[in-house]
Amino acid sequence: MYEQEINKLQEIIDDSRHIVFFGGAGVSTESNIPDFRSADGLYQQNYKYSPEQIVSHSFFMRNTEGFYEFYKDKMMFLDAKPNAAHKKLAELEEKGKLTAVITQNIDGLHQMAGSKNVLELHGSIHRNYCRKCGEFYDAAYVKHAEGVPKCKCGGIIKPDVVLYEEGLDSGIIEKSIRAISEADTLIIGGTSLVVYPAAGFIDYFRGRHLVVINKSATAREVGAELSIAAPIGEILGQIEVL
Repeated sequence: MYEQEINKLQEIIDDSRHIVFFGGAGVSTESNIPDFRSADGLYQQNYKYSPEQIVSHSFFMRNTEGFYEFYKDKMMFLDAKPNAAHKKLAELEEKGKLTAVITQNIDGLHQMAGSKNVLELHGSIHRNYCRKCGEFYDAAYVKHAEGVPKCKCGGIIKPDVVLYEEGLDSGIIEKSIRAISEADTLIIGGTSLVVYPAAGFIDYFRGRHLVVINKSATAREVGAELSIAAPIGEILGQIEVL
């Protein structure tokens, strides 16, 4: 299954020297981390408030306890391990073929797999800071804290993730756009291209090969040379890195 598509992808990767990978939640679903927008994703489940409301800056400020109840249960998966997609991307970088991973995920699995140049558009669960004194705390401290995690100074700890109503880091945006504009191949994987401004970054691509690997159709027609409707780990796991 997908033999023809995998052969074509192999040809493209063999022909590439500056691959950039742009990924979303679908990259981590094979590591048993639920996504947001699929048929069984978080947005389809019933909560007192919608996930968009809960994971917003105003909700965090207004109902910090409610935010953390949802966040710890539904967004922090500390036992998750990198899957075949994460590992293959790290291998491509190690061999000098891939120049950057741009991710909308906050789980840190790309780094765990060995990727070095990871641009995290939405931050990371692994970085947490006291709003009062700026002290750093890791994910385990936040996950296992009772109720709202507090700093030793008494301040409330906030995860370094981009909530709704918050802007993306301008430095990360700049690096992402530069990486995409300098790439000869852009592989888009595990994202529905719904979330802006990130989804608009692909307009900066001027390279030779554009590939989309996503289980469902993307929200944007991007004129890809190759589109594969399949789990990304299943596909990338079969690629040989020469």
